[in-house]
Amino acid sequence: MEKHTIDWKDVASSYYDKALSLAILLILFSFLVSPKFEVKPFKRVIKITEAIDIPPEIKERIKPPEETIKQNVEVIVDDNLEGDDEEDIPIIDTIEKTSLDVSKEEAPPEFGTIAEFVPYEVAPVPIKKAPLNYPEFAKKSGIEGEVWLDVEVFSNGKVGKIRVIKSLMAGPGGLDEAAVNSVKQWEFSPAKSGGKPISVRVKFPIRFSLQ
Repeated sequence: MEKHTIDWKDVASSYYDKALSLAILLILFSFLVSPKFEVKPFKRVIKITEAIDIPPEIKERIKPPEETIKQNVEVIVDDNLEGDDEEDIPIIDTIEKTSLDVSKEEAPPEFGTIAEFVPYEVAPVPIKKAPLNYPEFAKKSGIEGEVWLDVEVFSNGKVGKIRVIKSLMAGPGGLDEAAVNSVKQWEFSPAKSGGKPISVRVKFPIRFSLQ
């Protein structure tokens, strides 16, 4: 009994033509059945708006909006109506005329109540200074320097509370006391904000020098 051997290459080659034909048919069918897609190019449109001046003759032709007329409601009072609790209502013939005098300056605040930081446009300027008394003990000791003061200046130019913020010689008869006693008698051109005098606090030194 003879044996017949079959080569797999021969089998594959026999199916090659059939497979190729089937693949071509499937590709053609997919092109026929599938929908068509159309890609449109994007167009960029730029719109420019220009402002046009309206000529005067055209402006005159434009009518302004009509004003709405307010309807007047008439109130009728019947004098014949009587009530059990009727009261006589007094009629005021005249009202006293009142006026507000804005020319008067505001009264300065209380002593020691001015805030530390008050904005102003024009700074206060001393227009009258009192003599500065140099204590004899400080002269003989050769003590020189500055006493820094925190001073209230009211809107009327007067001096309010004074505080020593940098001492040179404290105590009775010292340079601190001499500086405070002198500044108490000063007068200022007051600070101003919006053209009106205001009360502020200012800091400045009082210089003691033997020269």
